[in-house]
Amino acid sequence: MSMTSMVVLGLSIATVLLLLGAFLATLRRDGKGRASAPPAEVAPVETPLPAPVSAPGQAGTDYIDPRTIRVGDRIEVHGSPARVLGAMHISWQGHEWTEYLLRDRARRFQWLSVELHAGDPPHLEVKLWTDVPTQGMVPAKSMLIMEGVEFFPVERGTAAFRSEGDTGHPERGLLDFADYRALDGRLLSFERIQGQSWTASYAQPLAPGSITIVRRAS
Repeated sequence: MSMTSMVVLGLSIATVLLLLGAFLATLRRDGKGRASAPPAEVAPVETPLPAPVSAPGQAGTDYIDPRTIRVGDRIEVHGSPARVLGAMHISWQGHEWTEYLLRDRARRFQWLSVELHAGDPPHLEVKLWTDVPTQGMVPAKSMLIMEGVEFFPVERGTAAFRSEGDTGHPERGLLDFADYRALDGRLLSFERIQGQSWTASYAQPLAPGSITIVRRAS
């Protein structure tokens, strides 16, 4: 082999070795980059908070104050007539609210809750509750699924109550409750009177001005 051929062969081998070394170095850099990439962060699911419902104006001046509803009154809820059969006056940790038992023309029963929330200014929160089948469910301390919807815990406790009129409950006693809210704003509440079975209902928030007292109880 001539001297020229040996030089060419040596240069070719050196070039191949340099290219191979560069290729392996690139692989090592790529591998390190993927391994050190931070894991994707998953945003925590925030427990939803109850959204107060208020109406412009002042209760008792611009619209009838729903806190003045009495047992035996005939009222309208969004224009739908109903009679107030009874009321439960509930207190919990210094906070008070009232739940009225209504019966409409079709003799269906619903509860209407009226609650004053502190603030600047204070505002009324009014909800119309509709029973839902629980099928033996009990309120969990974490997320629960009702009819395919995820609900997250908001508040729970044991409150004292005083009944008035026809409510189907004792005159006085204790009430366990557990409130939940879905991410889309839907509300769900469990209640249990004097250690009885749990019942559940969905809430439809109403503007206080949507309640009209048609005729006062005599």
